[in-house]
Amino acid sequence: MEVEFMTADTSLPPSMPLPEAVLQLPISSTAKIMYARMLDAVMTDGLEDVNGILFIRFPIMELSEVLSKSHMTVKRSLKELEEAGLIMRVRQGIGKPNKIYVLIPRMEGIYRE
Repeated sequence: MEVEFMTADTSLPPSMPLPEAVLQLPISSTAKIMYARMLDAVMTDGLEDVNGILFIRFPIMELSEVLSKSHMTVKRSLKELEEAGLIMRVRQGIGKPNKIYVLIPRMEGIYRE
């Protein structure tokens, strides 16, 4: 990997979004990175449900590969995100991946106008 020093006119490489509010939550670093990855996936490849709400399908095996984490770590992080109210999983049936709705945290003082 090549690197360079950052100057005032350096353009950033493609990056994943991570709301500041997520950094304040008592969840693992793996869960935070997973959230950023899923938020990026929704923004680039999200599917629309009948209500116009975006969701993704991200099977555990794929998440495991993308994050270089074990299946158990991925399952634990998904549970953390769900309990923190950052995602909502909707089961689709046996053998089908869940719909994952990535929810955006709204905290006072976070949004700048």
